[in-house]
Amino acid sequence: QVQLVESGGGLVQAGGSLRLSCAASGSIFGINVMGWYRQFPGKQRELVAIVTTGVSTNYADSVKGRFTISRDNAKNTVSLQMNSLKPEDTAVYYCYAHQPSRGRAYWGQGTQVTVSS
Repeated sequence: QVQLVESGGGLVQAGGSLRLSCAASGSIFGINVMGWYRQFPGKQRELVAIVTTGVSTNYADSVKGRFTISRDNAKNTVSLQMNSLKPEDTAVYYCYAHQPSRGRAYWGQGTQVTVSS
């Protein structure tokens, strides 16, 4: 089993920045992809950004140029630096990890990001 613990959400004004962090613990061997999804009220979770073990990245078009994902494989952490935040970025953000060796995907508990106009 893998546990993901997030930190760093909060309230910020439009144009501001926040940094989300996620630490993985437990049976973490074989995790290849880590990243972030977000969920708007009444909507399904959507991809924000993911990064592979080899630090290949993929971003949602809506965040390209504003958000940067990074990963520390030695510390088993993934972070999301969010700059130039917009009110439409307001959502619950979830840390994600994929462990193909066990056929499992894991989610953090979610952290609220609120951007005021």
